[in-house]
Amino acid sequence: MRRALALVALAATSMVCLSFLVPLGLMIKEMARDRAMSDAERQAVALAPVLATTGDHELIRRAVASTAAGHQDRLAVYLPDGGVVGQTRVGAGQVHLAMAEVRTDEVELPGGTAFVQPIALEGDRTALAEVFVPAEEQTRGVLRAWLVLAGVGVALVAGSVVVGDRLAARVVRSAGRLADASKSLGAGDLSVRVHPSGPPELAEAGQAFNTMADRVRQLLAAEREMAADLSHRLRTPLTALRLNAEALGDGPAAEQTRDAVDRLEREIDVVITSSRRPDAGGESECDAAELLRERLEFWSALAEDQQRTWCLRGAEQPVQVPLARADLAAAVDAVVGNVFRHTPERTEFAVSLQRSDGVVGLVVEDAGPGVAGSTGAVRRGHSNAGSTGLGLDIVRRIAESTGGRLSVDRSSLGGARVCMWFWQRPAAPKRSRRRDRRSDPAG
Repeated sequence: MRRALALVALAATSMVCLSFLVPLGLMIKEMARDRAMSDAERQAVALAPVLATTGDHELIRRAVASTAAGHQDRLAVYLPDGGVVGQTRVGAGQVHLAMAEVRTDEVELPGGTAFVQPIALEGDRTALAEVFVPAEEQTRGVLRAWLVLAGVGVALVAGSVVVGDRLAARVVRSAGRLADASKSLGAGDLSVRVHPSGPPELAEAGQAFNTMADRVRQLLAAEREMAADLSHRLRTPLTALRLNAEALGDGPAAEQTRDAVDRLEREIDVVITSSRRPDAGGESECDAAELLRERLEFWSALAEDQQRTWCLRGAEQPVQVPLARADLAAAVDAVVGNVFRHTPERTEFAVSLQRSDGVVGLVVEDAGPGVAGSTGAVRRGHSNAGSTGLGLDIVRRIAESTGGRLSVDRSSLGGARVCMWFWQRPAAPKRSRRRDRRSDPAG
């Protein structure tokens, strides 16, 4: 944008300078020629008193030699008696025509122009003075004047470009600050604000950005408060559920129920804490292999009760992913929970962890009926199985937070295949193009 504005200033000023300097240069050239012809006329007329008082060729020759043109053999006089003093260049026919019509004339000759001036004498006699004006005399000082005009034009154009560049820099600087603030806000920095500056339109845009950022922060704060309040309300039914679980006595089923209640209480505490302290820092990565072994151990008890065969592949070595442990656990539980919720008992499932060139894939496959409309299954609030439709959407958002993606298709076991791809080195917010190229790690 800055370069474009500078080019606009360059083009506009160049056209204005050309429209004025070209006619001015031509006028200067014409004025130089007129000046040379006027000087020739003055020297020719200066011989009139001599020609009026004497017809002596020697005296006239001396008078001619006393002039600047005569000294350079550029002045000749045609006398009424037919005599000629000085070096002539004009043809006899043009001389007779000028003397007959008694009018001045300019005759173009090789190397210059001859100025012919009739001089009326007593007794209806007419003499003729011829002054030769070389071409260099007609253009004397023109080149220097043109160079001065060109310098003035270049200075004007350069000045306009500098001024245009400064104005463009001001606009670009304001627009750049607004763009950087927008990227920071998009990356999650809700405290970013801009100082409105630049042209009135950009200053108004900066004020609108600040108003929008304040409003977004207020809305998010209100949502966090609402989430915290709703989570806190779950404590009462959770307490009743805990009492009922304690009354179940001993046994694997009772112990599993109490473990589930404990985990539910921990999750509610995490939600309340996160909602109340949105800016508090937390873990930025976790070991996906360790978490998978832990979560599959939890689900193994239910799988054993439902006589489901399962296997875990690729989780022998540590695999780090740029996600908080709680987020990855929520994604794993959502996908594995769908297997138990939407497939019949004794349905086989498999979980595998893959890693290739900075991309981590977590794949859950089952031998159930599959997912009808896999594209719509990941749309928030949409479900073909009577559920809330939020599980796969949560998994999708968790995967995309690392620059990865979520895909749902048919597995080799015959049922659904849910693939979560996580990019281990997520692109920085300012390098959005590079992130876009890596947003499809499966490809």
